[in-house]
Amino acid sequence: MATTTMIPHDRLVEYFDDFTKRFLQGGAVEEVDVEVLSTDLGDQYIAEKVRLMGITYDPKANSLELSLDSVDHRIDAPKEVWTIEENDGFVSTIEVVRKDSTKDIVKIRRQASRR
Repeated sequence: MATTTMIPHDRLVEYFDDFTKRFLQGGAVEEVDVEVLSTDLGDQYIAEKVRLMGITYDPKANSLELSLDSVDHRIDAPKEVWTIEENDGFVSTIEVVRKDSTKDIVKIRRQASRR
């Protein structure tokens, strides 16, 4: 059963480093869709079916960065970070709420390992 959790800011570095090491390295090919929901600009897809290389949080810059195969996506000053985590620790969804209430929704799909 999946669990929805808000990740405290003081755990973001460790949380996403652990996820990246455990699930995104070693030839795994995970795909993501990144959608931004904004009251000013509406709903926009930043990336669709793009390979996810890693997720990092920089506490000095207060930014969450998704390293994608084609382009990186940076989320500055996240106010809240929520995840949906499967039983084995795989994060299938990340929702980031920014200070201006814009939301970044990241949906991660498991794919086959690269051989």
